Amino acid sequence: MATIINTDKAPAAIGPYVQGVDLGNLVFASGQIPLDPKTGEMASDITQQTHQSLANVKAILTAAGLSAKHIVKTTIFLTDLNDFNTVNGIYEQFFKAVDAPFPARSCVQVAALPRGANIEIEVIAAR
Repeated sequence: MATIINTDKAPAAIGPYVQGVDLGNLVFASGQIPLDPKTGEMASDITQQTHQSLANVKAILTAAGLSAKHIVKTTIFLTDLNDFNTVNGIYEQFFKAVDAPFPARSCVQVAALPRGANIEIEVIAAR
């Protein structure tokens, strides 16, 4: 049976979906755009947006009793692949900061993201 993950430490869903679903052995976190959960605001630069999207992912995993060490797959959506190197560096430090192995990953450029975000990150984590 699936358990819905809901935390005020990550932005509330802005559509008909949930922040995450816990299946016991796997946790699926919905794509996180860089909305600050306290203010609902979004920074304009890709550096701050990347940090916030990762913080939102981390908050959802924490609510499920997991950490970045449990992430097995990420998907990163960018509106501009010219931001790839910046995002890649921040992403690398995110995992190194907690001594987590790098997960499998996809990164694609998309035409647009909700609320004008430049990045969205979704993850799958395993217990």
